[in-house]
Amino acid sequence: MPFPDGLELTRRMRDSACNRITPIVMLSDDQRPTAMSRGFQAGVSFFMYKPVDKERLLMIVRATQGGMEHEHRRTRRVPVKSRVMLRFVGQSIEGETVDVSMQGVLVKAQKLLPVGTSVDLSLQLSRTMGPIVGAGSIVRIAGANQMGIHLGRLSLGESQKLQDFLLPLIS
Repeated sequence: MPFPDGLELTRRMRDSACNRITPIVMLSDDQRPTAMSRGFQAGVSFFMYKPVDKERLLMIVRATQGGMEHEHRRTRRVPVKSRVMLRFVGQSIEGETVDVSMQGVLVKAQKLLPVGTSVDLSLQLSRTMGPIVGAGSIVRIAGANQMGIHLGRLSLGESQKLQDFLLPLIS
């Protein structure tokens, strides 16, 4: 394989934030145990020897699908407009969600907070369910009136409520 070789390409993929958990299958005709060891050290998920055994390859693909679907559900943004209250250092801002995922929320508000600001939030997603209450931090500013909030500090119960709301919209 021309540069980068498979091991270097694997390392580069693992260094990229969007590919840290992407399944990587390495195919090799090098049957030495050190070849497999170097592959796993570089970040390979599965190792196969040439010639390719189609049944084994299909088993690997099936094994990775569940994890990929879980990751897709976890990061999938769902367009939802609902009321959100943000509290920080004794102040409050009312805003409206643009989209919501299990990991974060994009909020449209009249006042923007600097990236890195910790906030307490109350998110009212539906009339039948109580508000989702937790904490997060501003991770990005989008345009003139939107900010991305990472929901890194939700309790297990609040995360479950968020998941219960989002799963039917994602599937």
